[in-house]
Amino acid sequence: MPSESEIQDIHIHNRMSMIDRKILIMSGKGGVGKSTVTVNLANALLAMGKTVGILDTDIHGPNIPKMLGCEDAILQGSEGGDSIIPVSPREGLKVVSVSFALGDPDQAIVWRGPMKLAVIKQFLADVQWGTLDYLLIDSPPGTGDEQLAVCQNVPDLTGAIIVTTPQQVAILDAKKSVSFAQQLDLKILGVVENMSYLICPDCGKHIPVFGKDGGKNLCKEQDLEFLGEIPMEIGLQQGEDLGVNWIEKNPDSESAKAFKAIAEHLHGTVEFKHSPYVPKEGCSPSSCASCTADCSSRKS
Repeated sequence: MPSESEIQDIHIHNRMSMIDRKILIMSGKGGVGKSTVTVNLANALLAMGKTVGILDTDIHGPNIPKMLGCEDAILQGSEGGDSIIPVSPREGLKVVSVSFALGDPDQAIVWRGPMKLAVIKQFLADVQWGTLDYLLIDSPPGTGDEQLAVCQNVPDLTGAIIVTTPQQVAILDAKKSVSFAQQLDLKILGVVENMSYLICPDCGKHIPVFGKDGGKNLCKEQDLEFLGEIPMEIGLQQGEDLGVNWIEKNPDSESAKAFKAIAEHLHGTVEFKHSPYVPKEGCSPSSCASCTADCSSRKS
């Protein structure tokens, strides 16, 4: 008889096997725009006709719901009570965040590592993600419990995108994320340099507020792929505060074009893995945990 932990692991495997690409979004330093990259990369993939999930593992500062305009949503259970239904703020997008389980958005979450690990595993095992092209996993700054929980519990994790700014302080911390990935044999898909320059709203001049070419130099030094640079635009920040889909509303902006170029590049180069889960009628991923039938749903 499998233990409760073993059954949860089976649930995670079955849920994740229905998702083609699972990407961890990391940064060594806070405030570099990791959630901005996650949200806008998701919107760019949606514009390409892809289905996307976002798992917000930033337990202490969950900003993804605000940026997507769904901060007032509440997580719901399935009819049978054995699954969590993700929030769907727009067609093709599914989102889960601990923010959806809080009554007060200003409430601080004071949890130690084991509690954070338990919640992340529950989201991986119990959320009814369904079939997705991408699952983008937004993480907090650093190389701690949340990143480790994802790397140790998501089977066939596609790789990581490291987000930085050109500033040398951010580059120093980004190198720690590179080291983390290397120690865990996690493939680094590339580096995104956010806030590469400010586009002056009056004259359109590019102003390198945080320096220049920090991300490119990091990639040269570490032999990594440079995925692209994202400019700072006044409207982008305002759109995120309002939960507006910037890619859809401002497709010709420089930042939108940059996000779309990164999404198209990723989709063309990142390895595609077909799901080993082939459900039969009336079958669901979670049912495989206790099922003993020799059917195609259990092939691996």
